[in-house]
Amino acid sequence: MAFSRELGVDLGTFNIQIAEGSQILVQEPTVVAIVVDEMKMVEYGTTALGMMGRVPESIEVIRPLRNGVIAEYELTEILLKELIKKVTGPTLFFKPKVLISVPYGITSVERRAVQEAGLGAGAREVNWIPQPLAAALGVDLPINTPTGNMIICMGGGTTQAAVISMTGIVSAETSQAAGLKLDEAIISYVRKKYGLVIGQPTAELLKLRIGAALPAEEEKTMEIQGQDQVTGLPKPATLTTNEVVDAMQQPLEEIVTTAQRVLEKTPPELISDIIDRGVAICGGTSLLKGLDKYLTVALGIPAYVVENPVTCTVEGTAKGFALLDVILRNHPN
Repeated sequence: MAFSRELGVDLGTFNIQIAEGSQILVQEPTVVAIVVDEMKMVEYGTTALGMMGRVPESIEVIRPLRNGVIAEYELTEILLKELIKKVTGPTLFFKPKVLISVPYGITSVERRAVQEAGLGAGAREVNWIPQPLAAALGVDLPINTPTGNMIICMGGGTTQAAVISMTGIVSAETSQAAGLKLDEAIISYVRKKYGLVIGQPTAELLKLRIGAALPAEEEKTMEIQGQDQVTGLPKPATLTTNEVVDAMQQPLEEIVTTAQRVLEKTPPELISDIIDRGVAICGGTSLLKGLDKYLTVALGIPAYVVENPVTCTVEGTAKGFALLDVILRNHPN
């Protein structure tokens, strides 16, 4: 078994990534397309994402994870199997060891589902690591020292804020106010203000192209096409940056509240370290323009986006094999 590979897996609501050592081997959207009658997967990843909202009734496009946990067990297992096969080749002669990052605070049943999906996908051994800990490893925070390190991981399904010391989580909170909630807030705003129905992909495009956490002096605009709520016919609308800012205020405030609750539970000695070092923010949602400034003002502590916000969790998961004994001691299965 000396040839067994060690694969770090970041199983996210929006994306699934697999890394080995310092190399990222797979980055695919966590999306599958199935034939409804047969419950058979026909496409996955980028191809399946492109089919969203564009397929006949006989095919359904599904995100098998919701809020960071497995919602569709069999589909998750099939997707993992395909991606592991992509990495190791079709014949799993030497089954890989797998370390999977999971949201902080999920139940033992939810963790077991992740481990069983990994084993069903062809791994010979599956362990787990909390996502904030993996992200902190991935950005090289000095978490193995008795100092306070704060990280906020903002993905598609969850926002997780955590304070870490001695390779263990001292205090943490998980919230469902994350990328999808921001998209839903934009969908709701456009429906109320313009009487227009838009899908999640359009809302995400608005967020990425013209969205921001803070009002902008120089606004951008973007024209979208939606479905008129009354007539059902196609109808255009042009939105501005500040409209998108307004739309997202409630979920952004929930993200701040999550971080504040973590700080309230943190010992004062560690708080002084965090004030000195600042708060690291990562995950796809951390790329929202001005989010670092927004959190700096709201928390009263400097916040900064890490250099590798989208890949740090999977990179840290791959690094986790070197610290597996300590991780399992601090976060037992």
